Amino acid sequence: MKVERPPVAHTDERGTITDILVREPIEHVTVITSRKGTHRGSHYHKQTMQWVYLIKGRMQLLTQSPEEPVVVSVLEPGDLALTPPLMRHAMIALEDSVFMVFTRGPRGGENYEDDTFRLPEPLRP
Repeated sequence: MKVERPPVAHTDERGTITDILVREPIEHVTVITSRKGTHRGSHYHKQTMQWVYLIKGRMQLLTQSPEEPVVVSVLEPGDLALTPPLMRHAMIALEDSVFMVFTRGPRGGENYEDDTFRLPEPLRP
């Protein structure tokens, strides 16, 4: 799992431009809203790579590589987190939140559940 803050590419009197992903093939883009306290995820993907970009709110991102302990990160607006295939992941909204998910792999659209493998127990911090 990797969390970063994409740098501002251009600033002028009109505002800023930030490139969220550069030279990444993306197959699906999803916007998700979550009310404070909502727990999403607790699954992994065998083939799908996902980037989560937080637009508004605060979220706790829980990730776990096979045979490793759970890692807890707090995402703030402007943070970009990558969850590669096989990484278990879940998100807990600490505030009402809006985020985008950029996906490469079979998980998206009509195939939303095809590469989703639910965990028997939710990830916890």
